[in-house]
This record gives sequence, structure tokens and C-alpha cells, in this order.
Amino acid sequence: MERPRHQGMAKNTSMRWRLPLVCLLWEVAMIVLFGVFVRFNPEADAHWEEEKREMNLTSDIENDFYFRYPSFQDVHVMIFVGFGFLMTFLKRYGFGAVGFNFLLAAFGIQWALLMQGWFHSFQSGKILIGVENLINADFCVGSVCIAFGAILGKTSPIQLLIMTLFQVTLFAVNEYILLNLLHVKDAGGSMTIHTFGAYFGLTVTRILYRPNLEQSKDKQGSVYHSDLFAMIGTLYLWMYWPSFNSAISEHGDAQHRAAINTYCSLAACVLTTVAFSSMLQKKGKLDMVHIQNATLAGGVAVGTSAEMMLTPYGSLIVGFICGIVSTVGYVYLTPFLESRLHIQDTCGIHNLHAMPGLIGGIVGAITAAAATEDVYGKEGLIKAFDFTGTYQTRTPSVQGGFQAAGIVVSLLMAFAGGAVVGAILKLPIWGDAAAENCFEDDIYWEVPEEEESDVYHMHNPDKPASP
Repeated sequence: MERPRHQGMAKNTSMRWRLPLVCLLWEVAMIVLFGVFVRFNPEADAHWEEEKREMNLTSDIENDFYFRYPSFQDVHVMIFVGFGFLMTFLKRYGFGAVGFNFLLAAFGIQWALLMQGWFHSFQSGKILIGVENLINADFCVGSVCIAFGAILGKTSPIQLLIMTLFQVTLFAVNEYILLNLLHVKDAGGSMTIHTFGAYFGLTVTRILYRPNLEQSKDKQGSVYHSDLFAMIGTLYLWMYWPSFNSAISEHGDAQHRAAINTYCSLAACVLTTVAFSSMLQKKGKLDMVHIQNATLAGGVAVGTSAEMMLTPYGSLIVGFICGIVSTVGYVYLTPFLESRLHIQDTCGIHNLHAMPGLIGGIVGAITAAAATEDVYGKEGLIKAFDFTGTYQTRTPSVQGGFQAAGIVVSLLMAFAGGAVVGAILKLPIWGDAAAENCFEDDIYWEVPEEEESDVYHMHNPDKPASP
């Protein structure tokens, strides 16, 4: 049976040829580039036995895979399940939230392996990849998932793929500047992932501003079951965030410390979020939007300083502050940004990622500048900040200055890159929906008949629901 079509669509949203063409051409390009450049690193190569002898290793357990893979699995779940389901709160855009997140992440990790590989693991004309490269690729795609949250429901799948292509490229450049040139420490990516990804996405959504988006205002809300699905994403992210912030830390005390600091910050963040969510509502009831999002802000804000000697009580303070900042942001800043600055932030990434990311960068700079040998020990201080080789004369106070510079660089890259990419996405050739048809799954997805009757037309009182 032919499904009813939306009336008044002024734009051609058909993906019949455009989406297959883009997906197939880009995947063929990935195959060619991987064939030319990508090879296994020594720990994944069949010559591992020879490598073991050269490194005087006696057991396969010394292979980095056994240290990193559990963390990789956790991070992978966060990217594909956590972020995907967190965005299913829109009552008519569940397929788009999970499905398009899946699409952009699957493409993004391939392009990230290449871009990050050229910057960080390019040897003798080849990119050598191992399990740590997979984690870093997931981190890179995490920033794209964050930006996706700002434009959720307002863009076509082709626009999302184009944004992913450019954002992954810019992420790799920004990451190289911070980690290699400035020698910044950012284990959990408060600056490289969250600050960059959020402000990039906010800039893109500002460029793509839709003055008539009020026409689809009724579809921007949630229903009971969509909020429950989104809460699944929240819980996956909340549980695995300690793995996210510690995944690429040095084995031993740094990784151990990063997990503990994140664990404490997340726990404190939940209580202040609940407190302020109740306090800021007229009847004292909790708002599910706050619980789904602001409870995660503590993990974002402790990212840069996670492997530093922030201390457990310091982590609790960071989480305490971020729960307040994020919740207040959802209540007051999101409406202000939309009405005054024309920033239509679908998921509120400004409150969950942007502001907590900035707080995380500042906390990291202060914690680094305050580091002393009394706290870290002489060898511990050198190891924590990698004060070796070219950087052996760097002091903690100087390191703090470079950490602060990393925040500025990330912001500049996000604003400049977001403006350019936003202008490209604004071209009227990508098949995005008209304002009145935003936040609708059935623009790009085949929606089951029962769902289309019961949910997608629930706003039409003249259309009877199916039994």
C-alpha cells in the first residue's frame, strides 16, 4: 500500500541515486587508499614472533592488544550505542538518530584511520595500525557524533557524510597541533574531542539556521518511550566513560588514575544535576532532558586532567560544578542561543559538551601548572607530562600555559572549520528537508505501517489509530 506523502515539500529529498553514489564511491576510495597505505603494525603482523625476540618478550600477553582491547570495546559501544540511542529522544526521529549515527561513524572511522595515520603512524610510506589506532579513530568519530547532535533532524544523510569527511580531516589537524606541536596532555579529549566537536557543530548549525523551523516545533519534543530509549544511551555512556578517558593513557598509574577521577566526577555530577533539575522547575519535578544529558557532563569536564593528580575530591568538585552548569544551560542558555543568536541546537550539545569541554580544558591547565615534584615525585612528574627529549626543560607552569593555548587553538579550528563546512552544506543540492518536514523519519526511511499510523500521525485527530 502506498504510504501518504508529506504535503508542501518544496525540496527534492529523494536519495535514490545520490546516497548510493556517494556511499559506493567513497567506500571504493577507502579500499584504494587502504590498499596503498595501510598495513598492520608489528604487534598485529604475522612477524610478531620475530618482534617478540627482538624486544626480549616471552609471552603473547605483552602484546598491546591485551592491554587496550577491553577499553576499545567500551569506547566502541559508546560511539555506536551510547551516542546513537542518546539522540533517540525525538518522537519521530528514532531511525534517523541511530541509523545516521551508525552511517557517519562507520565512514568516519575509516577516514580517521587514514588521517590520523598520516599524522601519527606513517613510517616508510605506510600507515601502521594496531588496536590503539582503532581507539583514536573512535575518538575522532566521537567529535563528529557530538556535532551531529546540533543538527539532528535537520540534515540529509549526504550532508552528514560530507560533514564527517571535513570534520575528521580538521580533527586530525587540530589533534596534531595540540598533541605534537604544543605537547598538550588531553587523555579524555576535553579539548580535542568535546570543545572542538561541540563548537564545530554549533557553528555549522548557526550557518544552517532555519528561520521557519517553528513549523516543525510539534515534532521536536519527546514521548514516553523515546525518552526511555534515550536513557539507554545515557546509561551506556555513563558506565563506560571511565574507559573512554583512560583508554589511551600510559599503562600503570596514569590509566588507573584516569578511571578513578572520571568515576568520581560522574557520580558527583548526577546528584547536582538532579538537585538543580528539581530546583529550576516550578513544581520541583525532574526533567528527563537534564537527566539524560547533564549527568554526563562530569565525564567531559575531567577528560583533560583525568590522568593528572587531580585527586578524588578534586574530581568530585569538577563533577559537582558541571552538573550545575550543564543543567542551568539547558534551562536558560539553550532558549537564549536560539532566540538571540539563531543557534538551533537540537540536542543541547552546548550544555553537555561545549561548556564542560571548556571547563575541562581550564581544569587541565590549572592542574598542570600546579604540578610539583612533591605531589608526583621526580620521575612521576617527568612521566606524567612526558618532559623528555625536546621538552625536558619544560616546567609545569609553562605546561599549563600550553594547555591553555590548546583551548584557544581548538576553538579557532572549530569556528573557522564549522563556518566553511556550514557554507558548503548550505548549498541547495544535498537533499535536505524543508523546515516543516524536519525531525521526520519518513522523509528518508521506510517507516512500518503501524508506527506511521499510531505515532507519525498522532498529531492528526481525524486519522484513526490502528487497533
